[in-house]
Amino acid sequence: MKLGVYTAILHDRDLSAALEVIRSLGLTGAEINVGGFIGTPHIPIEDVLSSTAAAEDYLGLFAAAEVELTGLNVNGNALHPDPEVRDKHAADLRRSIDVAAALGVSRIVAMSGLPGGHPGAAAPNWVVNPWDSAYLDILDYQWDVAVPFWKDINARAADHDVKVAIEMHPQNLVFNPATLIRLVERTGATHVGAEMDPSHLFWQGIDPVAAIEHLGDLVFHAAAKDTRINETCKVNGVLDDRFRRLGPEEERTSIGGRYFVNEWPRNSSWDFVAVGRGHDIDFWTRFLRALDAVDPDMAVNIEHEDVELGRIEGLQVAADTLSKASTALRT
Repeated sequence: MKLGVYTAILHDRDLSAALEVIRSLGLTGAEINVGGFIGTPHIPIEDVLSSTAAAEDYLGLFAAAEVELTGLNVNGNALHPDPEVRDKHAADLRRSIDVAAALGVSRIVAMSGLPGGHPGAAAPNWVVNPWDSAYLDILDYQWDVAVPFWKDINARAADHDVKVAIEMHPQNLVFNPATLIRLVERTGATHVGAEMDPSHLFWQGIDPVAAIEHLGDLVFHAAAKDTRINETCKVNGVLDDRFRRLGPEEERTSIGGRYFVNEWPRNSSWDFVAVGRGHDIDFWTRFLRALDAVDPDMAVNIEHEDVELGRIEGLQVAADTLSKASTALRT
């Protein structure tokens, strides 16, 4: 397996320094952000697109660090009903395919996106339990929006021999294996599949290993990110809505347009944690084994979002867990 890091957690330093961190952890892969929700400090996109020499120089940084560029990340909402968000994120996704082609990268990580519930809607609408026929009406409309867009993305990806791996993320139209397969079937996609990020599957009650086995060769790429289910979940369940809106005077993270990340619930039902702090080495060994059965050369990149640990500390914990799981896989 190609074990590495999604470098968003290292945006506090330049690319060369980030690659040094990756090598110091005994890892050999890097995934770089190229648009969507967050910035792009680790890649000069316009230079790469306009100059073959610039693209070669950029790849030279990875070669010098003995780290492979294994993926590009452009997570965002390209189906957002607000054009200020939708237009940028959709353009970023299309551009990412060009960037991947310029750099010889074969995998792009994206989200499916989420439209509003009807024409003229102002906000996305995530329907998770459509027992009421009105909710199926919403889903019918949303899929009618999504299918043409993703047909176009698939065609662009196929033209450039690039595969787009969708992170099955709640608050998106595609959030589990069933919806991923639905998108592939309804678009006839050949170059759109799954990024296997177990963290979002854990809190939905999905077994990531069973999901990999179910999806098979639709799994193109993987993230190493863990989730801890807390005691509060016994009371409030996983659909915990106790988030707080942060004010403009507080430090907050923009996710496009006029939208920001809300404050996570205190005493939450579940939390994202460093790999190994939610599930043990046995699970991560089985996870890597299932991925290996699909593609022995698959890239698995650590995504660190454990707020209880520092940037480097969290990466160290994750890298140690994956190293032990990888060793167990080979024995």
